[in-house]
Amino acid sequence: MNKSDSTQGLQPLGTNRQVQRLDYLIRTRLWAQILVAIVLGIGVGLTLSPTGGALVEETTANTIAAWLALPGRLFLSLIQMVVVPLVLSSIIIGITSGGNTNFLRRIGLRIAPYFIATTIVAVVIGASLAYKIQPGQYIEHAAVVTSQSLTELPVVEAQEQVPLPDRIVTIIPANPTSAILERSMFQIVVFAILIAIALVSIKPERAKPLLDLCVSLQDVSMKVVSWAMVLAPAAVFGLLAQISVQSGVDALLGMSAYVGTVLLGLLLLQIFYLVIITILAGRNPLAFLSNIREVQLLAFSTSSSAAVMPLSMRTAEEKLQVSKPISQFVIPLGATVNMDGTALYQVIAAVFLTQVYGIDLTLAQLVLLSATTVGASIGAPSTPGVGIVILATIVQGIGVPPEGIALILGVDRILDMTRTAVNVSGDLTASVVMNKWLTIK
Repeated sequence: MNKSDSTQGLQPLGTNRQVQRLDYLIRTRLWAQILVAIVLGIGVGLTLSPTGGALVEETTANTIAAWLALPGRLFLSLIQMVVVPLVLSSIIIGITSGGNTNFLRRIGLRIAPYFIATTIVAVVIGASLAYKIQPGQYIEHAAVVTSQSLTELPVVEAQEQVPLPDRIVTIIPANPTSAILERSMFQIVVFAILIAIALVSIKPERAKPLLDLCVSLQDVSMKVVSWAMVLAPAAVFGLLAQISVQSGVDALLGMSAYVGTVLLGLLLLQIFYLVIITILAGRNPLAFLSNIREVQLLAFSTSSSAAVMPLSMRTAEEKLQVSKPISQFVIPLGATVNMDGTALYQVIAAVFLTQVYGIDLTLAQLVLLSATTVGASIGAPSTPGVGIVILATIVQGIGVPPEGIALILGVDRILDMTRTAVNVSGDLTASVVMNKWLTIK
C-alpha cells in the first residue's frame, strides 16, 4: 500500500448528509434570510435605542436586547464548542489527503509568503488612508471620556517583554492540552500540522486508526454546525438588534470620518482580492462574489471567522471547485493567521488615535507599528471583539492614553463585523489561488 492509499475511504460517513443539510439551507436562500435579519435587527435596535427616541427606558431596552440576542449567543456557543476539534481534524485530514510530505512542502512554500504579502498590502492600504484622510483631525476634543465608557474598556494586563528566542519556542505547544483549554489557535494549528506530518511519514496501517478518529471528529463537528445553522437568521437578527441598542446612531455619526476611513480601506482590500482572483486565479470576480455572498453575510453578522469556517470550506469545495485537501488546510489556517482586515483596521485605528492626541509618529515608529500590527494579527483568536483587545495592547507602546480606546469602542462592533467579512473573503481568495497553483491528483 502506498502513502496515498492511507487516506482512501476516509470520507466522513455523515458528511454527505451534513452537506445536504447545508445545501438545503442555501436552497432556502439562507443569504436572503440573513439579509432580511440584518435590516430588521438594525431597525428594531435603533427603535429601542435611547438615541433613537425609544419609548422605553434604557434599562428596559437593554433587557429586551439581551433576550433578542439569546439565539445569537447560543449560535456562537455551539460553534465555539466545536471550533477546536474542527480545526484539528480539518488540518490533519487536509494534509494527509495529499498523500505525502511533498504536498505539505509545496503548499507551505506558497501559502506562507502569500499570507504575509497580502497582510503587508492591507497594512500599507490602512496607513496610507489614515495619513491621507487624517480622520483624527475631525475630533474636536478626545480627552473627555465618560466614566461609563471607561467601564467598558477591555482589560489588558501589562505584558512582560519576552525575548524573541522565547517567543519562537512558544510556537510549539509543549502542553497541547493547555493550548486547547486556552484556545491558543496558533499553537493548535502548529500542533495539527506536526501531527499530520508525522501521520504521513509513518506506515499507512499505523496511521489509519488516528485518521479514522479525525474523520469521525470532523463528522461530529459538522453535525453540530448543521444544528447551529438553523439558528443563523434568528441569531443575526438578535445580535444586530443588541448592537444597535447599545451603540445607537449617535456613536456612528460622531465618528463618521474614522468609520468611513476604515470602511474605505476594507473596500479597497476587497477590490485587491478581486484583482488577485482575476489575475492569479483567472476567474470572474463577479462570479466569485456571487458564490461567497452567504459566507460574507454570515461572517458580517457573527463577527467570527471561526463561526463560518465550516460554511467557508463547503463553499470553497462546492461552489469554487477548490480541492478538498487544499480547502481543509487553507481555510482553518487562514481563519487563524490570515487576518488582513483586522491588520488594516488596527493600523488605521492606531494612527487615528495618535492624530487625536497629537502624537507625531516618525517613519521608524510607523514601520514598527505596522510590523507589530502584522505580528499581532497573526494567530489572533477568530472571535468577536478580539481586534479591540489587540489594539489596546498595540497603542500602549506609542504613547496613546489607555482611555483612548473608549473613543472608538462605540463603533468597534460595526467595524468588527465588516472586517470579519473581509477576512473570510481573504481566506476564500487564498484557497482559490492555491488551488490554481497546485495540482492535486
